[in-house]
Amino acid sequence: MNMSEHKPQHFEWSCEDAVATITLNRPDKKNPLTFESYAELRDTFRDLAYADDVRAVVITGAGGNFCSGGDVFEIIEPLTKMDMKGLLAFTRMTGDLVRTMRNSPQPVIAAIDGVCAGAGAAIAMAADLRYATPETKTAFLFTRVGLAGCDMGACAMLPRLIGQGRASDLLFSGRSMSAEEGERWGFFNRLCATDELLGEARKSAARLVEGPNFAHMMTKTMLNREWDMSLDSAIEAEAQAQALCMQTADFERAFKAFAAKEKPVFEGN
Repeated sequence: MNMSEHKPQHFEWSCEDAVATITLNRPDKKNPLTFESYAELRDTFRDLAYADDVRAVVITGAGGNFCSGGDVFEIIEPLTKMDMKGLLAFTRMTGDLVRTMRNSPQPVIAAIDGVCAGAGAAIAMAADLRYATPETKTAFLFTRVGLAGCDMGACAMLPRLIGQGRASDLLFSGRSMSAEEGERWGFFNRLCATDELLGEARKSAARLVEGPNFAHMMTKTMLNREWDMSLDSAIEAEAQAQALCMQTADFERAFKAFAAKEKPVFEGN
């Protein structure tokens, strides 16, 4: 599948040199999500699993903010009037967005500035790498609207990123995590100046694209699968995964480049 010409209706999309950039683009409201944008994001990441021309993804927001979560009047208000069948369909759809982000073979980098709240925080959590600015404020604010902190996989993923106690603090209180806390706790990989954020994220994506893409896919796959494995099972699974990587042409290219004292040029096969 070729996604260079992908034309979503509810966010901006660009693709250059195998790096796709998704931009949430409702800056007047700090880029909230709607039923339609949730579904389109989910479908986009699902399609990326079959894309031949995209090898890394950057997701960001327009206008100095990442994402303020679900739109109050376009999502929250309608949810108060739904029956259980409709509510469960919605919560399963939002969870599917996280699932498709994690299952897409491409590394996903979130470039986060300003407000990163609710579902926006969950999307950031689901990325593989997170770059932010000193102004970023991240809040899993579900309890502040009368809901549980267990939303979109937060109770599974957030403790693995920052630890059980810190995750409990954020998920019970709904408070904002500062950028400094986020970097110190390991939620953010790096803090960048505001005017350098997107450029740094794209540079990182470009470096990944230049690497062994089949091996990157395998790394992401095993990071996901080994969460619920015993150590013995994980070691055996990694042995099988690495043996597969040793059959790739990129592995042979790397050896030949090393022997010739050259930089390897990977082709992803």
